[in-house]
Order: sequence, then C-alpha cells, then structure tokens
Amino acid sequence: MRLVVQLKAANKGIVIPHEHGGWAMVSAPFLFGMMAGTAKWDHILLFIAWLFLYLASYPTLQALKRRKQRDHLLKWSAIYGAIALAALVYPLFQTPALFYFGIPFVLLLIVNIWHVKQRAERALVNDLCAILIFSIGGAAAYLYGDGDWDLTMLFVVLFNFLYFMGTAFFVKTIFRERGNKRWEAAARIYHILLLFIPWACGYPWMTLPFIIPLIRTLLFAGKQVKPMRAGIIEIIGSVQFIVISWIVF
Repeated sequence: MRLVVQLKAANKGIVIPHEHGGWAMVSAPFLFGMMAGTAKWDHILLFIAWLFLYLASYPTLQALKRRKQRDHLLKWSAIYGAIALAALVYPLFQTPALFYFGIPFVLLLIVNIWHVKQRAERALVNDLCAILIFSIGGAAAYLYGDGDWDLTMLFVVLFNFLYFMGTAFFVKTIFRERGNKRWEAAARIYHILLLFIPWACGYPWMTLPFIIPLIRTLLFAGKQVKPMRAGIIEIIGSVQFIVISWIVF
C-alpha cells in the first residue's frame, strides 16, 4: 500500500506519512502481539523504535525515485533511524533475540525496494511483503512480552497478516481495480474463507473480528467510495479487530 506524504513546498518540511493504512498496520499488529504476551512498560520503547523504523522507511524508499528531493529525504530517514536505534538499545539489551527479527525485516524490505525501483508499488506481492513486515512487528512485541518462539507467535503473525491482506484486497476493489469483477470476486471469496481459518487453527472465537470486514466487502467492494469514507471504514475495522482480538485471543 503506497504511503502518501506532504512536503512543504517552500521549505521542504518534515516528512511524515499520513495514510491511515500505514498507521493502522504499524500499531494494530504490535498491540495484538503485546496483548498476546505480557504487556510491560518498556513496550513503549519498543513501540517507539518500531514506529520510527516505519517513519524511516518511507523517505528511504521515496529517495530511490525522487532524485531532486533525495538529500532532504535521506536526512529525515537518518533522523528517524537514529531515534529508532536509540529507543531499541534497552529492549535489545533485555531481549537480545529481538535481533533475529531483523533478518526477515531486511529481506522483505529488499523486495519493497525492488518494487519501488520498478515503479510497481501497487503490486499485490509488494503489499504482501509490507504486511508481513508489520505482522512480524506483532511477533516481536509478543516475544518481548515474555512470549516464546511458539505457535502463539505464529498465530499472532497469521491473524494480523490475514486481516490486513483482506484490507489490501478491499482497497483495490474500490480504487485501483474498481470495476474489475475478478478482483471483486476474489475479495469476497477471500473474506468468506477467512471465517474458517480461525476454526482450523483452534481459535474459533477469532472468527468474530473478521465478520465486520466481510460485511464491509460484501457491501462496498467495486463501488465508488470517497477516500475519506474509506479511511473511516478502515479505522473502524482496525479498532474492532484489536478490541475483539484482545477479548477472545
């Protein structure tokens, strides 16, 4: 999902991604993972590190294709990256195993970089890799909260990935692929199948947070939806996903 940035034209101001999808994906999986484990005060530091890694990624990727703004973008990438590393020192000291999450993070980011260079950011594979990155953030929050490399961590990643892939399908049907009947059918089938996966995983109550996304898709897929309205729908969807998951997971 392509993030959007506003730069002050006159003085090239601060670079901040403000698309709702990005903010939801950086926070919802992390909260899911934190609640699946044991929430601790120093999760705040880990989240700050995770948030600023997210902030650093946008100008880094944009610098690959915006040559005139490259120096400005890389400056903000360095600023955000430095804050992220500073916030990460204590969590890494407490849980050195967090370092291992850097391996899939870098590998998936390389795929994102390739898509940016090919100007194919809207490709489904690019969305898939970005969503996996955010979902792995949930696994890191779970491990830091006295979790382990176990099935619970796997399901933290899986349920977050499934939810936000559904969002990717839905958003494509109302914007980029609106009018494409195959995409609309794929989105509806995907959301129907989502209801069965939690049962197969042994978490039948996790079906509940996928019901509203299914209703949303059945009602609005393929229709013209204003960006503001789409944003509100997705924010509501993300909030209910976290609240219900917190209760039933």
